[in-house]
Amino acid sequence: QYLAIADEPMIVHTLKRLASYHKVSAIVVVIAQEDERWPSIKLPLRCPLYTVIGGETRADSVMNGLAYIQQKVSDDPWVLVHDAARPCIRMSDIESLFQRCYDSDVGGILGAPVVDTIKKVTTQHTIAKTVDRAEVWRALTPQMFRLEMLRAALLQAQQSNYGITDEASAIEAMGYQPLMIQGHADNIKVTVPDDLLIAEAILQQQRQCR
Repeated sequence: QYLAIADEPMIVHTLKRLASYHKVSAIVVVIAQEDERWPSIKLPLRCPLYTVIGGETRADSVMNGLAYIQQKVSDDPWVLVHDAARPCIRMSDIESLFQRCYDSDVGGILGAPVVDTIKKVTTQHTIAKTVDRAEVWRALTPQMFRLEMLRAALLQAQQSNYGITDEASAIEAMGYQPLMIQGHADNIKVTVPDDLLIAEAILQQQRQCR
């Protein structure tokens, strides 16, 4: 998250995007205990910025962040969970997420339809079948849920040793069906060095299109 994109750490791009949306009232950054880089980040934002130490897993880290938020509020607010490694999130996608989820009973996530042909493979790496891609979407972030519902879902997942890879999967495990709101496919997750160049090109293109 500290790798540079256009001379700024990736997390700085991400935080600027989130903070610029007017309905985001505060941001909680979850960092590792041994993180020595974060204190050097000086970032004036429109909204307050708080820091929390994470846990061993994604679910643990999100739970720590939610516990911190719960200490600060007296109601049951909507929370957004976003990957620091997704610096290309568009304001229009965050707006769509808010508009669709705000009046829902469950919440939802941003996603993008899969455009490639998807194959299910065996353990021997042979093709078992072709999956109907009309039913397959890529899960993106932010993911938006009520604080109490998300805490309960993550706690249940932890107690049952249910492996989750995102917040929506914990909500699903409780029997709910989160909304899937279509976002832009350029909301990529930077996972390998080559992705940095792609993200930089996307950010430059987005600036030119404003």
